[in-house]
Amino acid sequence: MSNTPSKEYYYSEIFDSIQGEGHYTGVPTAWLRFFLCNLQCDGFGQKDPTDPSTYVLPYEEFDANRIKTVEELPVWEQGCDSSYSWSKKYKHLQNKASPEVIAQRIRDEFTNEYNNGKWLNRHMCFTGGEPLMKHAQKCVVAIMKHWMKEGDYPKSITFETNGTQLLTEEFIEFFKEYDGELFFSVSPKLWTVAGEQSKRAIKPEVIAQYNDNFSILDSDVFSYGQLKFVVGPKEEQWKEMESVIARLRELRVDWPVWIMPVGATVEGQKLVDGDVARMAYQRGYNVSARVHTYLWGNTVGV
Repeated sequence: MSNTPSKEYYYSEIFDSIQGEGHYTGVPTAWLRFFLCNLQCDGFGQKDPTDPSTYVLPYEEFDANRIKTVEELPVWEQGCDSSYSWSKKYKHLQNKASPEVIAQRIRDEFTNEYNNGKWLNRHMCFTGGEPLMKHAQKCVVAIMKHWMKEGDYPKSITFETNGTQLLTEEFIEFFKEYDGELFFSVSPKLWTVAGEQSKRAIKPEVIAQYNDNFSILDSDVFSYGQLKFVVGPKEEQWKEMESVIARLRELRVDWPVWIMPVGATVEGQKLVDGDVARMAYQRGYNVSARVHTYLWGNTVGV
């Protein structure tokens, strides 16, 4: 048996709540938010997401040295609402641990008098940051192996991803043997909404890799996904979104589309949610409110 210490990984937070968006809405869910992302999405909430010279970015101006945990952070209405999970300015607020320790911390977080620390019907969601960066994929596999060794592990898992990171061979090989539901919640970041250049943020061939490897029922593996777009009522945003969907359909990614109104807070969402919902259902798309924000506000840790 090797005495070599396990590699440690940075993560922003572990919490227990419900899934508030898309397919698994309302399902009890344990969360691990990884640190680091390959995108910034500074255009969210800006007057003109396509003009970086006009951006207002509160996360850059905030004095991070006066707080000690991410739970103390305010909700920012401009830029990425989880910028603390990738900006190096907030690295001192992150946690660092081995996969085995992270696995135990997740179990400790959801343990209560009703489940006695067993997964039962609880879902697991890996988010970020970006949970499919190579280091995060390696960490996830190690976490899952630890739980499987214990004989109790989640029977359904979601990866909330921006859809730009290819899956590693290690990840594919491991999850092809996984006997639960593997779900990819892919949220492509649009230029007209998030301010990310399409050549960086829109990778249809990457999303197709997820689909091609896991969309077919294979022994006990049941896997599928959803396309989740954050948009407002502006026509140029819908035009860009539907162009992305068309490219994905050409690659046989036939996952259902979920539309979420843009806005970091309940108040911001209410300004556009009726119009956005109407535009979505008229086109045959699903509509997703951020249920957790309506219940508890868009605070860290819920």
